[in-house]
Parts: sequence; structure tokens; C-alpha cells
Amino acid sequence: MDGNKDESDRCFAIAQRCVAAGNYEKAIKFLNKAERLYPSKKAQELLNKLEEVNDDDEEPKSEETKGSEEVRRRRGSGHREASTENKENETADYTEEQIASVRRIRKCKDYYEVLFVKKDCTEVDLKKAYRKLALQMHPDKNKAPGATEAFKAIGNAYSVLSDADKRRKYDVYGPELQQASQQTSDYTHGGFEGDITPEELFNMFFGGGFPSGNVNRHRHTHNQRSHYYTYSYGGREQQNSESSLTLLLQLAPILLLILLSLLSSFLVSDPVFSLQRTQKYLVQRETYNLKVPYFVKEDFRIEYKNELRRIERMVEEEYISQLRSNCWRERTYKENMLWRAKNYGDARLYQQAIEIKTPSCDKIQQIYS
Repeated sequence: MDGNKDESDRCFAIAQRCVAAGNYEKAIKFLNKAERLYPSKKAQELLNKLEEVNDDDEEPKSEETKGSEEVRRRRGSGHREASTENKENETADYTEEQIASVRRIRKCKDYYEVLFVKKDCTEVDLKKAYRKLALQMHPDKNKAPGATEAFKAIGNAYSVLSDADKRRKYDVYGPELQQASQQTSDYTHGGFEGDITPEELFNMFFGGGFPSGNVNRHRHTHNQRSHYYTYSYGGREQQNSESSLTLLLQLAPILLLILLSLLSSFLVSDPVFSLQRTQKYLVQRETYNLKVPYFVKEDFRIEYKNELRRIERMVEEEYISQLRSNCWRERTYKENMLWRAKNYGDARLYQQAIEIKTPSCDKIQQIYS
């Protein structure tokens, strides 16, 4: 309702200037508009006076009256010529507040100042600020001079600050890089600019709430930018190919090791025997000297008929090696238990440690006895 009152006051002011210029018909028009927006006593009184004047003008006029009207008409015409510069402001469809907002945005060089947010603002704060300013500055709603440029500045500021990588770079280099990039070639394309146009960004937020007829697209700049993107894309392809080649060279030693391990698995034959029964080693045998059991394949007798003594010696050596390793672990465990029992003075634990068996050590002792 307050917005209608401000608009009504503006129409009343225009009507007063029209009365001073002698344009009563236009004054009545603006007074009726003011009454529709926000009825007021002053507007009604002035409207009644003008209607009375029009009623008097409809009566037959004397020569003297006609002469005075002619003088007044000439005076009003001269006044209108003197106020030609203010005529557009009288009928302009924008407010002083809109003009001030446009001027503020166009003077700003920092994107945070454009959106009127702090540098530590969150993504939610950016969206709120953009929504508010975009609705105020859209050229189809704000007819103030420079609204289109202000609208583009808002869109570009949000497009940069809403991107984490671009915002980080902008915080480091600031608006100085943007100013310097404007003096360079289009192919360098430095600085900070959004990837989409302000119009497209607005439609993403509001679903195309306003028509796009009044926003200039700058097709030429867009074509230059597209050409730059094509050029950059080709550079990225070359960089990607180089990085792939570098990665392949770095992985070459690992791939070579994997290949060698696969080849060795095919070239190296299986062991002759096994001390445990498996799917391959099913036939059980026993060494002649120490009576150590071991397992071989079914074709063992045929292939190793003349090497039996050598193989049995290998079996006994591996068997004794396993016994020694197991014996060391058994003794270590028993000694640790005895130490804990003595350290804590636990007689029960000490008795348990004494009773711990060491079968591998016993077997070794039997072999060498």
C-alpha cells in the first residue's frame, strides 16, 4: 500500500506541473490515476477545481475571454519549451530509489560490493542477495537508465562468487585482475567472468519470470568467447594426451613387474613334494632315515626314480627347519608366561607356565638323541 502512495504522490506532482503549464487535460488524467492508486484530499480538491474550469470553458466566451486564453496558451507553450529537459522525468516510469540503486551497482568494482554481502558470506547469503537484486534490477521491471548494465553486473558477480574455484581465485587476485584482463586480447580471456549470461542465470532462478526482450546479448562478444573456448578445449585435449603418456611411463615399471610375475608362474614348475596333503600332492611317502612323512604327486615314482635320496634329504631338512621355527615360538611363549608369573607373584600362573608343552622342541631332541 505504501508503494501505491508513493506512486500516487508522484502522479499528483506531475499533475501540478501540468496545471502550471496550462495542460489541464493531462493534469486531470494524472489526478485520476493518483486517485485510483491512493485517494487523497489534495488530489480530489485539485481535480474538482480543474473540472469546474473545464465546465466554465464550455460556456460561450467573449472576445476578452478568448484573448486572455490565447495569452495563457502562449505562456503555457513557452513554459513547456523551457521545461523540455524535465519532460522525460515527468513521464518516466522509475523512481529515484531505482536510479540510486543502479548508480551504486555501476560504481562498484568489487563483486562483494555489487551483491552487498561480506567476504565470509555463505552460499545461502549469496543466493538471497542475488534473488533480491536481480528482481529489482531486471530491465523489464526497472526502467531506470543503466539498469541493463547493473543487471549484468549482478549476474556476473553471482556467477563468479557461487563457484568455489573462481571465488578462491577472486579472493586472491581481487578486481585488479579483472581490470587488467579487459585491456588484453579476447583470446587470453583472463579475469573473472561467468560461464553463462545474466539472462540465463536469471531464468535458472526464476524460471523465466520476465521476458528477455530488453536485455542485450552482445552476440559478438559471445562468439569471440565461444571461439576462445574452442581454442582452450583443443589445448586441454593436448594436455590430457600428454598427461596420459606421462602416467603410462610412470606405471611402466609396475606393469613390467606384473608381467614378469605372470611369466614366472608359468615357467616355474611346482615343488617336488609337500609336507601337508593337498589336492595336487595326494600320495603319502616316508623318508628312509628319520621316517618323516611327506606327500608327492601320482607320477612321482616315474619322474624322480633316480633322485629319491636327494629328495628325501630335502624333505628332512625342511622338516627340521619347521621344527626349529616352531620350537622357538613355543619356548618364547613359555618364557613370557613364566616372567609374567614371577613379576606379578602369581603362583597359579607360574604353575600354568611350567605345564606348557613344547612338542616341536621335544621332537628335535628325539631326532638328535
